Amino acid sequence: MTAPDPPATSGDGTPVRVRIEPSPTGPLHIGTARTALYNFLHARHVGGTFILRLEDTDRLRSTPEFEKDILDGLHRLGLDWDEGPEVAGEPARGPHAPYRQMERLPIYAAAAQRLLADDLAYPCFCTPEELEADRKAQEAARQPPRYVGRCAHLTVAERRAREAEGRQGALRFRVGEGVVGFDDLVRGRVEFDVANLGGDFVIVRADGTPLYHFTVVVDDAAMEITDVIRGEDHLSNTPKHILLFRALGHTVPRFAHLPLILNPDRTKMSKRKSQTAIDDYIAQGFVREALVNYLAFLGWSTGTEEEILSLDEIVERFDLATVHKGGAVFDRERLEWLNGQWIRRLSADDLIDRLRPFVEAELVAGRIERMPSDEELRALLPVIQDRLPTLGAIGDLAGFLWVGDLSVDAGTLVPRRWDVATTRDGLTAARETIEAVGDVSFEADELEPPLRALAEERGWKAGDLFMAIRVAVTGRTATPPLFDTLVALGRDRVLARLDRALAALAS
Repeated sequence: MTAPDPPATSGDGTPVRVRIEPSPTGPLHIGTARTALYNFLHARHVGGTFILRLEDTDRLRSTPEFEKDILDGLHRLGLDWDEGPEVAGEPARGPHAPYRQMERLPIYAAAAQRLLADDLAYPCFCTPEELEADRKAQEAARQPPRYVGRCAHLTVAERRAREAEGRQGALRFRVGEGVVGFDDLVRGRVEFDVANLGGDFVIVRADGTPLYHFTVVVDDAAMEITDVIRGEDHLSNTPKHILLFRALGHTVPRFAHLPLILNPDRTKMSKRKSQTAIDDYIAQGFVREALVNYLAFLGWSTGTEEEILSLDEIVERFDLATVHKGGAVFDRERLEWLNGQWIRRLSADDLIDRLRPFVEAELVAGRIERMPSDEELRALLPVIQDRLPTLGAIGDLAGFLWVGDLSVDAGTLVPRRWDVATTRDGLTAARETIEAVGDVSFEADELEPPLRALAEERGWKAGDLFMAIRVAVTGRTATPPLFDTLVALGRDRVLARLDRALAALAS
């Protein structure tokens, strides 16, 4: 029996550990999901550890509902973590609990005291009015905004005097001088002049609540994170984080900054301008395999022609070194195409299970009148499986099968090249032809030849005749193949719906 491979290590020989730290102030969105996926892929590819912790220090906006949405969304995508918080009564997993930041406040307070004791941080008593006045003065002078250092060198007596006035001091970190550089795993060498960081920055609010730049460093150090994989929008935060790692005496992890996700017009994708919530895409019927497949290609590729890959296949091929630097354009049409490819790959039983909630939703909404059986759905799969862009399209594609009396607007019955009289003649002749086929031989290959012959005999384009029939029996201009649709409806319902359509034309 061979021994298991040792865990992959970072450059200094430490086992690889990565994390995702979503903030439960909104639903799981595409950017966070892509970042979580890349962390997951890297950890699984190299045999490392994937950690989830919740950045819940924004007490005004963090909610249990958003937390549930994020955790459920990650589970739906198949991104299970190795260490993380307690969820639904299940205890926290991992040696570094708690994994919620609001439960780690004593840890941040102790780290802040260390910085204060070493004079690497100091209390700042500046009022909002003073800070706003400084900002306006800098703006008038066309200078970049930065903290002027008003409280950076207060004596002990001056600090006590301000405290006696009832002022509560925030805690600012001394950034110092010089250049901070690091080798980004995606972008290569990156350097920042400390003078461009905006001056000493606040790490703990006056009310004692720690801020992101501080908590993320304290937690990454405590949880022994080796590789920080996050979006490009965090690139400018990295020098601040490196300075804090050094000030606290911790090893600086490796960084990898992922390309921005862009709209088709190459503007930055945002929650305000775009549909970004993962749950919205799941609710529309995008399957998890397609979402993961598509998110993986938002900034990375295999370097081959391969396009349809399972999560396991992506894990096998994923390499941070091949992540792109340029922005990744989110293309919904491409996602729909990929989703259709994955729907075609599903087994009949699996597809029926996934379709059922969407058909039930059609029933609840009143768009269909009865719930089809699993056997009815199974019989329909050969006709619709290749035509479903999303699971949610089942109602538009086949909902006409599960209603009783179909009501059709006479105006939609008339094809573009026909008038009302021609349409009435065409549907009357089609009804006679379909009725003549008989119930026993009511199959697609028995229906198509006589209807095509009818069109040729009357000098009609077959497409016009077929469109009139399609709208008459389904109420829609786009359906599965017409003759399969007629068979699925059954002879009696087809004839009854043609009668109703002719009555509508007559009126």
